[in-house]
Amino acid sequence: MISKPYFFCPLIFLVLFVSCKSDVKQNKDPLVVGTLKTAPKGMVWIPGGTFTQGAVPHDKEAMQHEKPSHKVSVDGFFMDITEVTNAQFSEFIEATGYITTAERNVSWEELKKQVPAGTAKPHDSILKAGSLCFKKTKSSVSNLYDFSQWWEWTIGANWRRPKGKGSSIEGKENYPVIHISYDDAIAYCKWANRRLPTEAEWEYAAQGGIENTIYFWGDDKRDLSKMANSWEGEFPLNNTKTDGYELHAPVKSYKPNGFGLYDIAGNVWEWTNDWYNTNYYNELESLKNTSENPQGAQKPYNPSNIYTQEKIIKGGSFLCSASYCASYRISARMGTSLDSSLEHLGFRTVATEEMLNSDNE
Repeated sequence: MISKPYFFCPLIFLVLFVSCKSDVKQNKDPLVVGTLKTAPKGMVWIPGGTFTQGAVPHDKEAMQHEKPSHKVSVDGFFMDITEVTNAQFSEFIEATGYITTAERNVSWEELKKQVPAGTAKPHDSILKAGSLCFKKTKSSVSNLYDFSQWWEWTIGANWRRPKGKGSSIEGKENYPVIHISYDDAIAYCKWANRRLPTEAEWEYAAQGGIENTIYFWGDDKRDLSKMANSWEGEFPLNNTKTDGYELHAPVKSYKPNGFGLYDIAGNVWEWTNDWYNTNYYNELESLKNTSENPQGAQKPYNPSNIYTQEKIIKGGSFLCSASYCASYRISARMGTSLDSSLEHLGFRTVATEEMLNSDNE
């Protein structure tokens, strides 16, 4: 497995690659007020509790930024059973007319704030609306740190057209929506009266009521193809599709975890609301007590990517394999810039009883 995280910002990647070459309506779900066990449609109640966040001691594939583990407690909350689907996101778009990040032309004035001084401006033909799409390689790859080998900036790629011109989500209403930036996810949450989970909430929910295991189903990697949509075979050359899919899978294609959450491992990465800061876990561990409802670092910090502000994404995707990131593990985490939209990135939402009761007043 590649031994360190692959931090990824598609807009910065685009620029550096090119320069080297030359009143919102809210959606009200029904809620029976007065009982924490009655969840809105499509959500499930996650009871509060205390758990150990971060890599378990016997996880040989854990990365340094998943350590040290530390005690955390979270209050109960509702969480989407699945990743937000194309059908759900379509309702939001129809109600609001919102235009996603991938559907807007790239602003060089904003982009140059996130790249080294002196970086040459890409040609205007490149700074058009689009997103990064995955492409298989034609031969084996020896350097898995060079992600430009399997990512391709595709003009016209967005949530409606996942592979760009000529592609469509028709017939894929039950697939997770993709090419979603952090800003897009936040806009959806405001409309739906939801929010993104904190990293602690996400990881606690992912455990599904069990603790001290690498995966949500236990420690046996041999069960991976039955439990998650991931890459099986030689990445990024050949996917054997042992799990039934080469790319995305419809939601609920695999077994849920102990809390009834589907695709908490694999399929698409999921946004959380926490800043990515490589010092944060050390800060929590140094407190020597249980952190209650942690909201993440106060500011982002990534020494490997100092020009961008990143939020944490969790859960891994259909591209995760044993040789590349293995982020279907519960503790796996990555930092991704706010304006990033990619073919393997989506989200799910959470809500508190107070939020939902307020929505029904």
